[in-house]
Amino acid sequence: MKVATMKLLNLILSLIIIIASVILCHQIISNSISNQENKNDYAELNHVNYGLLSVEEWKRQITVIISEEINKLYLSRANERDLRKHIEVLLNTLIDKVDKKIREGNLGSAEGWVKQSFINIFISLEDIKKGIPEYADAVIHEMTKSKTRDQIKTMLNKQLKQYSNQTFDTRDTSQMSRILLRTDSKDIESARININKAISVKHKLIFKEAILLIILSVILFALSGFSKQPLAPSRYILLILSLIILLIAGVTTPTIDMEAKISQMSFVLMGHPIHFENQVLYFQSKSILDVFWIMITHQDIQMKFVGVLLITFSIIIPLLKIVSSLGYYYNYHHARENPVIKFFVLKSGKWSMADVMVVAIFMAYIGFNGIITSQFGQLSSAGQELVIVTTNDTSLQPGFYLFLTYTLLALFLSGFLTRKPQAS
Repeated sequence: MKVATMKLLNLILSLIIIIASVILCHQIISNSISNQENKNDYAELNHVNYGLLSVEEWKRQITVIISEEINKLYLSRANERDLRKHIEVLLNTLIDKVDKKIREGNLGSAEGWVKQSFINIFISLEDIKKGIPEYADAVIHEMTKSKTRDQIKTMLNKQLKQYSNQTFDTRDTSQMSRILLRTDSKDIESARININKAISVKHKLIFKEAILLIILSVILFALSGFSKQPLAPSRYILLILSLIILLIAGVTTPTIDMEAKISQMSFVLMGHPIHFENQVLYFQSKSILDVFWIMITHQDIQMKFVGVLLITFSIIIPLLKIVSSLGYYYNYHHARENPVIKFFVLKSGKWSMADVMVVAIFMAYIGFNGIITSQFGQLSSAGQELVIVTTNDTSLQPGFYLFLTYTLLALFLSGFLTRKPQAS
């Protein structure tokens, strides 16, 4: 009686675990899809095209610098001396040009000859040039007046604004507008803040849900592993359901986030800092199904072939193993004697293609992480003129760990099936 009660409690607990796993799987997929969109939008908002390679961003920063320099316009004693020399040279040239223009205008007519004779008698060009230093002083004096400086600054700022309006970027901003509309944000910065906050909250939630799902699946298999008795049909079905839940969650949620960005780039221009932050060069957050769809819809036949291999190793073969294990367990049409069924159930675990998928994903992570780190090491620099700080934020995501858990637990299921089945 006590043993029967324990079995009943064990079954009830297992059913509760399966129900909770189904709910968690749905939540993980739903939250992952939402967070995947948030991550892509956040990467788009921080893309280098809208920062370091954006005409608008450069215009904004340079315009501020030039405007500040205009507002600080001031003639020092040294500047006045230099400016006076230039003004004297210009005045001397101007007087010569005026004299030449008058003489050319008076040529060819009697009236002109009389005018020029009168000018030659009563006006001395050399006397006029002797007054150039005084004229230059008068110009400098006028320019150093507060009212004149304000007028010059206003005129220069107006011209700067005009040039700024004439300089614009022809880049398509429809995607940026879509993101601002979706996040109900007034500008890019507020959209970044809103999306980054949403990503952080969702990321923590997804990891907690994934860890809980993994723990529940391990507990379910542990309940079967502790007992040396053969698997009852009800227990076996529950284990199969647990594997299917893990597989679905593993292939539909992102397995790896690959991001390369310039965290900080700054240099000094005219005594003012030019600064760029979080300039995303590359970002991808894809699940196994996402990668398969990209490959299978690619025009290149080789990409299509790789896509077929991907879906075969990650989904078709695991499902064939599950179906084969069902046939093996119930010995449907003497399935235990079928060499194909025996291979998938008892032997394929030694070199499971699901294992290969896990290793491939992990190696892709290691390889991509190493390549970016190596390349960024050459790009990064630190100096007084230019400072570049690069960041590699490539990271494994919950989908990888869920798929890894499925792979490991599927190996245990093959071991459980070597026990002789008993009636429920």
